[in-house]
Amino acid sequence: QVQLVESGPGLVKPSQTLSLTCTVSGGSITTSGYYWSWIRQPPGKGLEWMGAIAYSGSTSYSPSLKSRTSISRDASKNQFTLQLSSVTPEDTAVYYCARKAGYVNCSGYKCFVQRTEFGSWGRGTQVTVSS
Repeated sequence: QVQLVESGPGLVKPSQTLSLTCTVSGGSITTSGYYWSWIRQPPGKGLEWMGAIAYSGSTSYSPSLKSRTSISRDASKNQFTLQLSSVTPEDTAVYYCARKAGYVNCSGYKCFVQRTEFGSWGRGTQVTVSS
């Protein structure tokens, strides 16, 4: 059974870059057909899909966050990472990594997802943006 664990700082100052890592065990991030996503949930709001890296290494991003988001991976460590630049207090949220068997179809400017769309989730990590 695949397990995902998010790690990174819980507090980031405005204008800085938020960096999180998802460490995967029980399965390889290069296994064909799987897409590895970052998803966040601000207080009182839904699950917002941010972007994903595919088993092939290709990336896709939500249009609303594309200019500030970068997702990469280290296959040798079975990890993938999120970088979100120029953060503001509006980026305060619980950040999750998750796995889906198949592509995430994000056709709108912002993409909201349901928990059931993804087969595996990390427990989430709280990130607060504050000076």
